[in-house]
Amino acid sequence: MFSMPSTTLVCDTEPWKDLKGHVKEIEKTHLHDLMNDVERCKSMMVEFDGILLDYSRQRVRQDTVEKLFKLAEEAHLKQKMDRMYGGERINSTENRSVLHIALRAPRDKVVCSDGKNVVPDVWTVLDKIKDFSERVRSGSWVGATGKVLKDVVAIGIGGSFLGPLFVHTALQTDPEAGESAKGRQLRFLANVDPIDVARNITGLNPETTLVVVVSKTFTTAETMLNARTLKEWIQASLGPQAVAKHMVAVSTNIPLVKEFGIDPANAFAFWDWVGGRYSVCSAVGVLPLSLQYGFPIVQKFLNGASSIDNHFYSTSFEKNIPVLLGLLSVWNVSFLGYPARVSMESNGKGVSIDGIPLPFEAGEIDFGEPGTNGQHSFYQLIHQVPVKPPPWFYLNMVATELKGQEWNEHGLWKLWEIKFGNDCVALPEVFHLGFFSMQLLVDASMLVPNVPMRGSVMLTNEVHLFSLVCIQFANLSKIVMIFYFEIDLPSISFKTFQGRVIPCDFIGIVKSQQPIYLKGEAVSNHDELMSNFFAQPDALAYGKTREQLLGEKVPNHLIPHKTFSGNRPSLSLLLPSLSAYNIGQLLAIYEHRIAVEGFIWGINSFDQWGVELGKSLATQVRKQLNLSRTKGEPVMGFNFSTSTLLTRYLELLAIYEHRIAVEGFIWGINSFDQWGVELGKSLATQVRKQLNLSRTKGEPVMGFNFSTSTLLTRYLEGDSGVQSDSTMLPKM
Repeated sequence: MFSMPSTTLVCDTEPWKDLKGHVKEIEKTHLHDLMNDVERCKSMMVEFDGILLDYSRQRVRQDTVEKLFKLAEEAHLKQKMDRMYGGERINSTENRSVLHIALRAPRDKVVCSDGKNVVPDVWTVLDKIKDFSERVRSGSWVGATGKVLKDVVAIGIGGSFLGPLFVHTALQTDPEAGESAKGRQLRFLANVDPIDVARNITGLNPETTLVVVVSKTFTTAETMLNARTLKEWIQASLGPQAVAKHMVAVSTNIPLVKEFGIDPANAFAFWDWVGGRYSVCSAVGVLPLSLQYGFPIVQKFLNGASSIDNHFYSTSFEKNIPVLLGLLSVWNVSFLGYPARVSMESNGKGVSIDGIPLPFEAGEIDFGEPGTNGQHSFYQLIHQVPVKPPPWFYLNMVATELKGQEWNEHGLWKLWEIKFGNDCVALPEVFHLGFFSMQLLVDASMLVPNVPMRGSVMLTNEVHLFSLVCIQFANLSKIVMIFYFEIDLPSISFKTFQGRVIPCDFIGIVKSQQPIYLKGEAVSNHDELMSNFFAQPDALAYGKTREQLLGEKVPNHLIPHKTFSGNRPSLSLLLPSLSAYNIGQLLAIYEHRIAVEGFIWGINSFDQWGVELGKSLATQVRKQLNLSRTKGEPVMGFNFSTSTLLTRYLELLAIYEHRIAVEGFIWGINSFDQWGVELGKSLATQVRKQLNLSRTKGEPVMGFNFSTSTLLTRYLEGDSGVQSDSTMLPKM
C-alpha cells in the first residue's frame, strides 16, 4: 500500500523549489505579452464532453505547467487519486474513506470501502427515494388531512444546505426541470436566525407541507432547533399525530429519529464515508430535489457528476480539467501568493495530514456573484486594488562591480554592465506587475576614481530587469551612457509589496435556459450577458495604460484613477447549457479540484476541525444566555470584550454604521467612485457589436486575441441567439 513519509512536506521537494525559483521569471512577464503567443493559448485550451476550459489568462507559460506536472508527480497525485477511488481511509484524522464518487456510480460499478462494494447500498437508498418521491408527487402519499403535499422545507446546514441549494437554484429556470416542478415549492432552512424560519413558512400551509430534516447524527444544534420549531408549527395546526405524515429524515441515527416522532421507515440513510460538503449526491440532496423535480431529472444530475468522475480518474493530467484547475490554484496560492477559491472548509488547513505545521500558503478565499451582479459590487476591488508600489518609487542602489569599461575624451560612453551588491534593498518582483514608473538613483562613483558618477533613470514597466536603459549623469550633461543592468537576485534581500491579486473563474453558458430577445435590440439578453463574460477576462489581463488614456484625451487628474495595471489572472469555463447533466458536471469538477489541491499540499481536505472550536465556545455562550434570561445571572467567565458585548446584547442595544466611509477617509481614497467597473463595460461594448454583426450579417469574429476569438466562435456556434424580427420572452 502506498504511503508518504510522515516527515516529508511538499515544499521540501525539488519540483517545489524549482517552481519557487521560476516565480522570478514569471514576474518579469505581463499577460498582455503572454496572450500574444497564439501557440501558448492553443495549448491552454482543454475540452471534454462539451465543456471548454481556457486557462491562457493564468500567469503561466508552457514550462510553468510542465513544472506543475512534475510537482504533481513528486506529490504522488495519481497514487492518492487511486487510494481515494479504491476506498482507502485517506481521511486519516476521522479514519474514514472518501467515496462521494460512489453516490453517482452506475449500478454495475464496483466501489469498495473496507472490502465491501458500497454501490448496491447506494442504489437501495436511491430506489427508496425514487419510490417515495413519486408517491408524494403523484398524491398517493398525502398529509394528515388528506391533502397533497406540494411544498417541501429542507432543514440542514453546511453541506446539507449549500449543495442542494446550488442545484435547486440552477434547476429552477431549466425548462425541463421547471415543467416537472409545476405547482410545487422547495425551500431551504439553514440559519438558526428566527427571521429565516419566518421567511420559510410565510405563505405555506402546514396541511400541504412536508419537512425534510437532514442531520447524520440528528444532534446538529442549529438543525435540530429549526426542526423542533417546524415540528411545533405543524403540531399547533394539525396535532401531534401529524408529525409522522409531515416530517421525514435523512439520518443514520434511527433511535433519535424515532424519538423525535418521525417514522423510522421514512428515514433515508447515508454513510460516514460521505463528507457533509460532498453529500449533495446522497439522500441529503437527492431526496428534496426529487420531491421538487422528480427522480428522472435528478438522475441526469448524477450522471453528469459521474461523467466528470470518470474523466478525472482516467484522463492524462495534460487534458484533465479538475487536475489543471487544482494545480493552477496551488500555483496561485502557494507560489504567487494570491488568495484564490466547499474549498475554504476543505483546504483551509494549517497543518499537513500528518500534523506538521505548513510553512507555505494553503487554502483559498471564495466569493462570487451570478452574471453582471459582480461588476457592480466587487469588480472594482479585483481591477484596481494595489499590487505594486506607488506610481513613483525611489530606489537607491550602489554599484559594486563594473565590467566592459571603455574610455574616450568625454569619459565613459560605451556599453557597461553594472552589478548591484547584497547591501541593497530592492523590489524586483514589481517589474511588469503593472503599468508604473520607478526612479532609480545610481551611485557608481566608487568604481571609477576621480569620476563622481551619480545619476538617475526613470524605469517603466516597459523596461525589463535585464534591459538596456539610458542614464543621464548630472556631471556629464553632454553624454548619455547606456548600461546593461544585472541585478543579482539571490544576493538581494527584498520584501515584495504583493497587494491582493484575486484570480477569477468565469463560468459561461452557451445556450440560455430562458432566452429573451426584444425587437429592435442589437443583441439578445443572453448575448448582453455573455458580452461581459468575454470582456472581463481581457480587461483583467490587459488593463489600461497611462498612454492609452492620454490618447483618449482623458483629463490628467483622472488618469491615476482610470489606470488599470492588468496582469490579473483568470480562467474561463464555457458549458453548452445549464441542464441537470451540466450542473452535475460543474459540481464534480470543483469537488475534484479541491481534492487535487489537498493532495498536492499534503493536507486533509475531508475533515473540518476548524468548525468545531466555534461550536464548543457557542455552547458556553448558550449556557450563559439561558442563565441570564431565566435567572437574571450576570455575565461571568468571559474576557472583557466578550462580556461587554454579551451584556450589551442582553440590554438590547447595538449600532454601527458609516464604516465604509471611515475606511476611505483613513486610506485617503475616493470611496464613492467606481472607475474599475468601466473598463470591462467598454470591452463588453466591442463584444456586443461583434455578436450583433455575427448574428445579423454572418460576419466572422475579428479584432480579438486568439483566446477571446476562440471562445466567441464556440459560443456563436453553440447558440442561435434567438435573434429575429419578433420579441421573445421567457416561458417560465
